Amino acid sequence: MSEADRVKWDRLWREERMLTDVPNPFLVGLLPRLPTAGCALDVAGGAGRHAVVLARHGLEVTLVDVSPVGLAAAREAAEAAGSAITTRQLDLELEPLPTGPWDVIVNLHYLDRSLFGVFGSLLAPGGLLLFAHPTRTNLQRNPRPGERFLLEDGELPSLVQGLEVLHLAEGWTDWGRHEAHLLARRP
Repeated sequence: MSEADRVKWDRLWREERMLTDVPNPFLVGLLPRLPTAGCALDVAGGAGRHAVVLARHGLEVTLVDVSPVGLAAAREAAEAAGSAITTRQLDLELEPLPTGPWDVIVNLHYLDRSLFGVFGSLLAPGGLLLFAHPTRTNLQRNPRPGERFLLEDGELPSLVQGLEVLHLAEGWTDWGRHEAHLLARRP
């Protein structure tokens, strides 16, 4: 990621912080299916809205993100919630994800197709991957994210490698975005 992108994310986390505490409803809806102990990785987790939910659910959470501002906000949010999380500044375009094994990997609204090639090897046997991301159809109602940051409609199934798909859906969400959602398990 370029320095300009990191600066952009730092600015966004500073300015939009009030929007960062509402967890994605897809994740919230899957909480009953997630383990209440073990290790979780929040990929590009920004200000920690998902990491805090996972920690309160009982998981030991590591959040990786490029933005030090986002990571500081995540630590503050976890502390305010009475939870602990580990944060690690990482440029996912240049550095690999932390090695597992992870019982849960959450990748919500960050698209790097190459990560699908490593998710399976990072998950513990029986470990779960939660993935959600807008598709091209999202542009019909929402200007962001831009075209280059979107999944193609129907693309997600072709990205999943070596994992058992437990849930796969694509469509308009109740919160107004056209997204592809995936819950998959390492056999």
